[in-house]
Amino acid sequence: MYYDNKINTLHDIFGTTAVTLDNDSLTVEGRRYPILDDVIILLEPAQYPPRLMDRLGLSGQTSIGTDEFSPDIQHTFGEEWQEFPKILEEHQREFNGYFDVVDLDGLADRRVCDLGCGNGRWATLLQHKVGELVLVDFSEAVFVARKNLAEAKNALFFMADIKQLPFRDDFADLIYCIGVLHHLPTPALSEVRGLAKYAPRLLIYLYSALDSYPVHFRIMFTMVNVLRRAVCDIRNATFRWIFTWVAMLLLYLPMIGIGKILRPFGLSARVPLYAFYHDKSLERIRQDVYDRFFTRIEQRFSRVQIATLQDTFAKVTISDGLPVWHFLCER
Repeated sequence: MYYDNKINTLHDIFGTTAVTLDNDSLTVEGRRYPILDDVIILLEPAQYPPRLMDRLGLSGQTSIGTDEFSPDIQHTFGEEWQEFPKILEEHQREFNGYFDVVDLDGLADRRVCDLGCGNGRWATLLQHKVGELVLVDFSEAVFVARKNLAEAKNALFFMADIKQLPFRDDFADLIYCIGVLHHLPTPALSEVRGLAKYAPRLLIYLYSALDSYPVHFRIMFTMVNVLRRAVCDIRNATFRWIFTWVAMLLLYLPMIGIGKILRPFGLSARVPLYAFYHDKSLERIRQDVYDRFFTRIEQRFSRVQIATLQDTFAKVTISDGLPVWHFLCER
């Protein structure tokens, strides 16, 4: 049993010793949570995606959406990370970009939470730098993360709703939530404030409102956003596969090509998509196409809006590096 030697950690995370571990479940203060493939399922049964219901013998039930929970977003991210499960070479470079505002050397004996872990790409790169890792995702992506961290001995895996975490206050020393909150059906900045009780430091990435970019970036975004709204609700797997290839070939790669042509003249930074994607593999670009076009909810924020988080945190450090905007909040 994977969690046999982690019972004290579970006591601490949930803030209670009333924790019982069985072969296929965890019971916390009388509430039973199923365990499947070493993933502890903390979701409400009404939030289970269809495949999970089948695996748990609950076929015939239907996942229920609310104003604060979107089954279509859960479906998209579950499908995305099963379509793109691999940890890629460029993920290391992206990791260096996101974590430029974090003192990684200070995490050696700390508990770090990956909130919205996806396929576990950042946790895979962190696993030997921290004391404990807590991986959380509300989609079936968490099972992909478990496979990618198959050799990890210091990781715990939870399928849970960010808005209904049953963990104690300050259960983690650092939470990072990268590219997640802007897809929730609730205001992302409010969610950042809500996470403050769980850890003294939060590393967050939210989509930029392109306030730091030339006006033609925003014009292009407006045009592309019309297309996103037209296709985001289409769940057909074949359509999504074809679309990601077509969008990559007809939109992303031409922009990257133009940027390379203009690079000798110092103008590549003025080409949309070039800065972030010019050194990415086709697989990585296609994954981002999937991510951007098949999520119905997309919130975007300016640097000024992010700075308003200073009403909750003692310090908000907004990185000037890519991706824009990622920032560290400290209580």
